[in-house]
Amino acid sequence: MSRRAAIQSVLGVAGATALSLPQSVYAMQDGKGRPMAGQIKGNGEVKITKLETFLVKPRWIFLKIHTDVGVVGLGEPLLEGRALTIQTAIKEIEPYLIGKDPRNIVHHWQAIYRHAFYRGGPILTSALSGIDHALWDIKGKLLNVPVWELLGGPTRDRVRVYGRASNAEQMRQRKAEGYTVIKTGVAKEHPADFVENPKFVKHAIDNFASLRDAGGDDMDIAIDFHGSIPPQTSKLLIKEMEPYQPYFIEEPCQAQNLDVLAEIARSTHIPIATGERVYTKWGFREVLEKGAASIIQPDLCHAGGITEGRIIAGMAEAYYVPIAPHNPMGPISLAVGLHLAASVPNFLVQEQVSLGEGYLKNPFQLQKDGTVLIPRGPGLGIELDEDQLADKIGHDWRNPESYNALDGSVVDW
Repeated sequence: MSRRAAIQSVLGVAGATALSLPQSVYAMQDGKGRPMAGQIKGNGEVKITKLETFLVKPRWIFLKIHTDVGVVGLGEPLLEGRALTIQTAIKEIEPYLIGKDPRNIVHHWQAIYRHAFYRGGPILTSALSGIDHALWDIKGKLLNVPVWELLGGPTRDRVRVYGRASNAEQMRQRKAEGYTVIKTGVAKEHPADFVENPKFVKHAIDNFASLRDAGGDDMDIAIDFHGSIPPQTSKLLIKEMEPYQPYFIEEPCQAQNLDVLAEIARSTHIPIATGERVYTKWGFREVLEKGAASIIQPDLCHAGGITEGRIIAGMAEAYYVPIAPHNPMGPISLAVGLHLAASVPNFLVQEQVSLGEGYLKNPFQLQKDGTVLIPRGPGLGIELDEDQLADKIGHDWRNPESYNALDGSVVDW
């Protein structure tokens, strides 16, 4: 037999073996790697049967995707202040998913996104994000592995998370709890005007200085301008904050005009972060190309879920930009962020406001070094505590409505 024929023969055998693998290879296994009966039908098929959404206090939405094999996936398709809109969007997507195999995650992402004539934006990508979470959760459960294993295995065994503090007392409390990173906001007595006076600037800087004093030089302190500080005033604040070395400055202006954001980024050596209101790889492409931020903050409940988050992180790596996933949401969102953080090399820090107490059967635990261990269970590795959730179902949270006290004009909150 010739060398070429031998190679073709080997490849042919390998190819035939790969193609002949039964679909039941997806079947859930026990702790010893043995298939668990009853998880997959005899022909290896799995089908989506139902999508359920629940409004959960204080302002969240939880999603359950059910399958005909009893495996349920969890997702968090939040859009703050637009809960009913997202519920409707998911209801509109549901007919596409019913009867489909949940394991074809990327295919479903493409179909849901690209079959919409008007693509992107906060509504579609938030609904899609929560669906994407739940599909990854289902696939991990069927294969009995964590989602980070499906994404290539762990790059770390723990994830640094940050807490919040707005004054020196809270800073000392967070430090005692074990946090090594804190995020705060701009201390202000009234909404920022286009150009502010020295009193406004001094009040904000004095507060940040008190946090630095209470936290010490070993505490990383980020500050969120929340896109509510006009760029003219942002420049004044950033200059005065530089001696205190913020960990990063988040959204020093709205991200709708990236040229302005890039101008601010070029004017300071302090890292600028943005991304919570940027959607999909296409939105982050422009942020990265224009140098509008040196830290990006994709919100995995808005930007396209785990599928898109991994792509965004890969794009950022080529620019030497780390990711710090945005997450002022619930514990499902936190679990999603932990899996992405575990699977990418360019991770910086994870935002969180709830480790899952009162929501999860096994809440995440803050370690003494300010980290949370990556989930080890199958899928997202979390289970909702339905008993504790019972009194948290339903909310009518709305975005704050802020106005200028002098003339009644609308201001950002």
